[in-house]
Amino acid sequence: MATYLSNELAGTTTGLTTTPAAGYRPRASVYGGMLKRYRATVTLASQTASDVIQLCTLPPGATLAFGVYVSTVNLTSAQFSVGIAGNTTKYKSNGSGQGQDFPVMFAPGAQVGAADPALTAEETVIMTISTGLPSSGLLVIDLYVSQVN
Repeated sequence: MATYLSNELAGTTTGLTTTPAAGYRPRASVYGGMLKRYRATVTLASQTASDVIQLCTLPPGATLAFGVYVSTVNLTSAQFSVGIAGNTTKYKSNGSGQGQDFPVMFAPGAQVGAADPALTAEETVIMTISTGLPSSGLLVIDLYVSQVN
């Protein structure tokens, strides 16, 4: 029976490898790296589709593991995405929120299977609104990234 390496151990995106690429070592930020949280709390005040909210700035070398959002009010009629300028759905595609006090995880599907999705430069993460937010309450978005330091 064959033993296969994960993509991170093998240094490939093709999978089903039994030996690592010559001289390859897993990148420290995704294999044994520290998980750090970047929190953004947004006071809801009927923000509209023309509004953009800056959430955080991620450093070079960071790799987004996942995000979580939760709200003190119902968000089922609101729609928003999380990304960057030029790619507003990079981390969370546009979609309706959930009910009050219901944490929702999201992850960037485009990074699944990528050999090295680490940021090469600093990145400002934004929330883009496509259907207005409620007039009151709080929305908390936590982004969890792995990085070396």
